[in-house]
Parts: sequence; C-alpha cells; structure tokens
Amino acid sequence: MKIRNGGPEDIPDIIALLDRAVAWLTEQGRTGQWGDQSFSSIPARVDQITTYGAEPFLIRLAVDDEGRTVGSCVMNEDCGPYPPKVDERELYIRNLVTDRTRKGSGIGAALIADAIEEARRRGIGLVRVDCWGGADRKLVGQYKALGFTETVTFEAEQPSGVWVGQVLEIRL
Repeated sequence: MKIRNGGPEDIPDIIALLDRAVAWLTEQGRTGQWGDQSFSSIPARVDQITTYGAEPFLIRLAVDDEGRTVGSCVMNEDCGPYPPKVDERELYIRNLVTDRTRKGSGIGAALIADAIEEARRRGIGLVRVDCWGGADRKLVGQYKALGFTETVTFEAEQPSGVWVGQVLEIRL
C-alpha cells in the first residue's frame, strides 16, 4: 500500500468507499453514524464529498499494489460548520474512510500517521477529528487507540435527526 495525493478525479472512489462503509455498518445494525442509505443516493452527500476535490481541501488516498483506492483521508485547516472552533491553527480530518473488506490491515492508522506528518510539514501542532459519538462508541475507541484524546461533544441537526459528534485531538 502507498499513500498519494488525490483530486477531483478521485471523488467517485471516495464515494464508493463511503457507500461500502454504509452497507457494512447497516449489516451490523449500526446506522446511527451515516444512516442506512448509500452516500451516492443522497444528492446533498454527493455534493459535500465533491467539494473535497477543490482547494483548500487536501485529499490523501491509500492505494493497494493494483492501484485500487482502499482508503481516503480529507483534511483542511478549518473544522467545518458543526464542531466547536479552536483559537489556534489546526489540521482537521474532515473525512476518513477505509475499505471495510480490509478491516484491521492498518489503512486507517497509515492515513492518520500521514495526516500527522502533514500537520508537521505545515508547522501545525494540533490535529483534530470528529466522529459518531453515539451508541456503542466503537469509532471513538478506534481513534483513541490511534493516539487521539477525547475533547468535546457536539450535536448537529441532520434530516434524519440529531447526530452526536465526538471531537478528538492529537497535540504534536
């Protein structure tokens, strides 16, 4: 596996990864994170992911030896509309998704390590991410296992109801 820069041409691969992740979560009865409808079937979600293909977003892709996209990490120095802002410069992971058929193979960890290196390259001492903070909190635990510390929670009103977010951070 290698990690490379992505761009607008990679948006379909990211949406496909998200669609497969939604199906995987739905199979487990864990629909609180992203619901049970594919990203590609919801125009607002497609629009949101499509914006990641433009500045100031940075897309980093994990690709396997055959050149297939097996993970994606989208970063920005802005946390977006829902998480609480901070009074310092940060690199915010806006979207992270990996191929669920390769669960446990270190793709997510490699993308997080890459994000940390990007923050260092930019001279930024804070990396933050948010994730689904409701129900079983398994995703929170995965980020903690990667070295993140829980900070604040927030709620975001979504068409499907209130989405509970957990912000986590790594200080460099």
